[in-house]
Amino acid sequence: MKKIIKYILLVIIISSVAILGINFYVIQSTKNQINVEKDKLSNVDSIVILGAGIRNGKPSPMLEDRLNEGIKLYKEGISSKIIMSGDHGRKDYDEVNIMKEYAIDQGVPAEDIFMDHAGFSTYESIYRAKVIFKVNKIVVVTQKYHLYRAIYIANQLGIETYGVNADPRAYVGATYREVREILARNKDFIKCIIKPKPTYLGESIPVSGNGDITNDK
Repeated sequence: MKKIIKYILLVIIISSVAILGINFYVIQSTKNQINVEKDKLSNVDSIVILGAGIRNGKPSPMLEDRLNEGIKLYKEGISSKIIMSGDHGRKDYDEVNIMKEYAIDQGVPAEDIFMDHAGFSTYESIYRAKVIFKVNKIVVVTQKYHLYRAIYIANQLGIETYGVNADPRAYVGATYREVREILARNKDFIKCIIKPKPTYLGESIPVSGNGDITNDK
């Protein structure tokens, strides 16, 4: 029995070290790509804004902050295109059209906004940006805790990527999300080794074209 307990403890220790080690590596390998000098942000194919939930037909507070930061970057001339990537897997749940409508209301021309209706996860959003929208250089906008993972995925998929964080306020449940993110970084670290295809692919829609081609209304 003592030997069994020792083996169990050993497995727990090794697993914990591996999980924390991968988490540390993902953060350290990407931290210098966050909030870089603006002179590095030239010839950017698109700003990619990652979905973060909607409430009663409006962006959640986290998503609203991502949208505001991404729209600001667009108006500063960082890129002439925006990809709104989120979950539109059901008729009654549509992040991306709400995201696009929000940006249009803020003065962004509709044709400059592409919607990725099948951005069901961070990995799928970045994978589809590469394969469907044909990007080579992007700026990702999300909260900082999430940027490390998004940038790591993009690096592994061969996209030159920089991150700009959208954290103008504190959010309810922040501690829970930080803890959950440790496991998410490990999950996507493994995914980036295997490189599975996302749920949906389809025909390419180069971001250099007209974003209204992604409209479904």
